[in-house]
Amino acid sequence: MLNSLTFLRTVPLLVLLGTVNVALGLANEPPPAEETGSVSLRLYQVEGSVPSDDPNSAVWSSIEGSEFKLAPQVHWPPRIQEVTVKSVKVKGVHNGQELAILVEYNDPTEDPADGAALEFMVGDKQAHFAHGQEMLQVEGGPVNIWFWKKETGNALDMSAKGFKNLKTQEKQNVQAKGVWENGTWKVVFSRSLITEDEQDVQIQPGEWRSVAFAFWDGAIVDGLVKEKGSQKAVSSWWYIRAEPSADNSIYVWVLFGLALAAAFELVIVRKLRKGQSA
Repeated sequence: MLNSLTFLRTVPLLVLLGTVNVALGLANEPPPAEETGSVSLRLYQVEGSVPSDDPNSAVWSSIEGSEFKLAPQVHWPPRIQEVTVKSVKVKGVHNGQELAILVEYNDPTEDPADGAALEFMVGDKQAHFAHGQEMLQVEGGPVNIWFWKKETGNALDMSAKGFKNLKTQEKQNVQAKGVWENGTWKVVFSRSLITEDEQDVQIQPGEWRSVAFAFWDGAIVDGLVKEKGSQKAVSSWWYIRAEPSADNSIYVWVLFGLALAAAFELVIVRKLRKGQSA
């Protein structure tokens, strides 16, 4: 009798553990490795306003970031063989309504033609990171580009679908603020997570999107701007995800598992007692 009860009490426990594991899986199931790549950008959720106009906000030092390697743009002339910016450190936050993304990179001089850009794939149509240009097995699709330049001090909300198709959108939804100090640029881009413009990338918390980066060193070399137009440092596509709000449904699953285990044990114990009485 004792062994039977011990066994039967173990079964509900296993049921409970299985229920908890399923709940945890539903709450934290990671995307397939082929979707995320080896590095991705995480937008941490914060309370209150995001540091949209402060590249040196204490918020940035309180979160982790990702670093992405860069290379010269070689897909479209005029090309450049060597670029100043070799990598970029990126951090991001959102508050459920707005997002802010900080890019930090080395540039030895502060110049009017210095620039930075974020590029996003729009919708689910695959596009090449080079302005959505048709490439090999990729048909080409729309991209949304957020471009900042030191000379103007603000951001442009732009769209493209292939080379020579870059245009400034009629409705501007992006802001940017840049600060240069001791050979380092810090530029923060900000925007609403969701806009009403179909040309914009829409970033829903919990969903994965594609992002790429580009930078220009505007230093004057032999009377000419070193990097401009297609002459720039670029990355390939990486992935960005706005952290979803905390999912408390796991606690519902745990309570459900406890109730199920208790009911199961009660029924079995009653049946065993009836059998013993008989």
